[in-house]
Amino acid sequence: MRWRRVVSQVGRSVTVWAVSTVTMLVLAGLLPDFQLQSPDGDSATRIAMTAALGAGAFGVLSAVVWPLLVRLLLLVPALVLGLLVFFLNGSLLLVALRINPSGQSEAAPETAVIVAAVMSAVASATGGALAVRDDDAYGHRLSRLAIRRRRSQPPCPATPGTVFLQLDGVGHDVLTAAVAKGLMPTVAGWLGRVHGEPTHRLTPWRTDWSSQTGASQLGILHGSNFDVPAFRWYEKEHREVMVCNRPTSAAELQRRAIERTADGGLLTLDGASRGNLFSGGADEQALVLSIATRRRGRENRSRAGYFAYFADPANAVRTALSFFAEVAREIGQSTAARLRRQRPRVGRGGLYPFVRAFATVVERDVVVAAVMGDLLVGRSAVYADLVAYDEVAHHSGPHSRDTEKVLQRLDRALALIEKAAEHAPREYRIVVLSDHGQSPGETFHTRYGLSLGDLVRAGCGLHVPRRAERTHSGTEARAAVRAALRRPVEESGEKHRPTRRSEPVVLASGNLGLVSFPDVPHRMTKEEIDARHPALLPTLANHPGVGFLLVRSAEHGGVVLGAYGAEIPLNRLDGSAGPLGVFGPGAADAVRRTHSFPHTADIMVNSWYDPESGEVLAFEEQIGSHGGLGGAQGRPFLLSPVCVSEPVGEGQELVGAEAVHGVLRRWLMEADGPQVPLEEGERAA
Repeated sequence: MRWRRVVSQVGRSVTVWAVSTVTMLVLAGLLPDFQLQSPDGDSATRIAMTAALGAGAFGVLSAVVWPLLVRLLLLVPALVLGLLVFFLNGSLLLVALRINPSGQSEAAPETAVIVAAVMSAVASATGGALAVRDDDAYGHRLSRLAIRRRRSQPPCPATPGTVFLQLDGVGHDVLTAAVAKGLMPTVAGWLGRVHGEPTHRLTPWRTDWSSQTGASQLGILHGSNFDVPAFRWYEKEHREVMVCNRPTSAAELQRRAIERTADGGLLTLDGASRGNLFSGGADEQALVLSIATRRRGRENRSRAGYFAYFADPANAVRTALSFFAEVAREIGQSTAARLRRQRPRVGRGGLYPFVRAFATVVERDVVVAAVMGDLLVGRSAVYADLVAYDEVAHHSGPHSRDTEKVLQRLDRALALIEKAAEHAPREYRIVVLSDHGQSPGETFHTRYGLSLGDLVRAGCGLHVPRRAERTHSGTEARAAVRAALRRPVEESGEKHRPTRRSEPVVLASGNLGLVSFPDVPHRMTKEEIDARHPALLPTLANHPGVGFLLVRSAEHGGVVLGAYGAEIPLNRLDGSAGPLGVFGPGAADAVRRTHSFPHTADIMVNSWYDPESGEVLAFEEQIGSHGGLGGAQGRPFLLSPVCVSEPVGEGQELVGAEAVHGVLRRWLMEADGPQVPLEEGERAA
């Protein structure tokens, strides 16, 4: 009944007000710079009345003024906004104390920040606890998270909607291990591991050679990742390095994909894109990188998700507290890893603790809230990316205790979204997937004392840093160069002679390296590279940290090079033997496809891979990496409801992000029945 809901809401508001009043009284007793009485003293009743009025004024200001402040600060970077939360909340408390009719309360500015944070957290916890006990109240609380109400639009159709949740970087094997350990009870329940029949099926799929979010998500959302050879690559005609997570590059890649497919994307029909690199053609977009460079307008709502979330001061304070708790957690975990002399290990200082906290707390909270809002307004298709695991696994390792904690929190996010779907005005199918996995292993630099760029420069006869010259790999490379040029061994103290030729551009994408010569306008052939740098290709191919090379050949069209002079033309490459033998089925097809891209580098370098341990050697400073071939990085998962059709036929394998796009589009078409709006009385409460 309507009157019951009103009474229930009033009761909860009064309870929250009372708890806030008590909290203010307790803080006034504990903090010397926070006073609720005059210097001459007041009666207990007057002090309580002062606290009640102050708590009420603070609550009203938080509800009315806070959303306006957040909207004014939308142009402030999200990380800075998170740091301003405490200051803004403290300022509202000072205003509330100033307008208090009693005129007795006061607080020092730094104390006001503490009091405001504690009161917001307590009020949020109290309101949440009361709402959880009441399904109608809980549904009403969730509905406040909706980004836009559809007051002017017709009722949502009776057909089921679909929400796609991407767990960035979570491989198939990592997911199954986490379920077996009890770390992800929500997923375990879907798979029938807890009780009852399974509601979802788990399907592995295989990425392209470029096993990273840019290539995978572009293929999944837009149906084409053609000409995306890596996470970053050099385009000679533009003299520009393309980087998948750079806004200008993401916008260009999306434009190319739409032009190639002549289709807007997976989400063109009443869709929402949340926290992604690309829009997928969605009308509603929040935290989408490919639109981040546009001028803000109706078609550009990239920051709308921040406003929808931070407009609630309780959300802002809770996320800010969690943010700093995560910073402290990372500092503690990295310190413990150093004390244990953990290997492998990479540096985790500087700004990284704040970057990690943003990915694991702020981005997660905002995206989850946006998805819940989309469900509650009945959008037909939603695609959201949760990047927490991927960020932590790069620095802590894909199988570390740090990442296990992240997986637990991601599972709780899935449970929250599932709960929101129960209050949605239409049925929802929840699909969970990943874009790639991660392969463990130390860095190339840690093992050999020089970077891939150092090795390339040495193979070209160019100057390398003294630290790299003194390594075994550096010595061998210089010796190979001088032998190839038939020059005597370099005497100590001999100075390097600078070259007049343009230096190569060496880029890293996980365990995939790309070498380009910018002064040559076309993709160089093996013959041209050998004529220019006779020792380069043998130096790279014979290095123990390199698995294989791909180069263009004037004679064969394309060849794969390996150690001990192995040279296999692509048209005779089957992947069962030679340099690609250890990389498993599909490696040869993946290499052939990348060879066909216009912007494939002059030399593509895939690192060493150990099939027994699953380890690779990252060319970046990462101990959990992805981007090339080798191990779990190329084996993500697709977790789909059993009510939709099988992703692939029995005995078949799902290969490539473009194939995943086809499966997801098929499921959307299956759900798209006659558009019959529900009557108002038939809609869920």
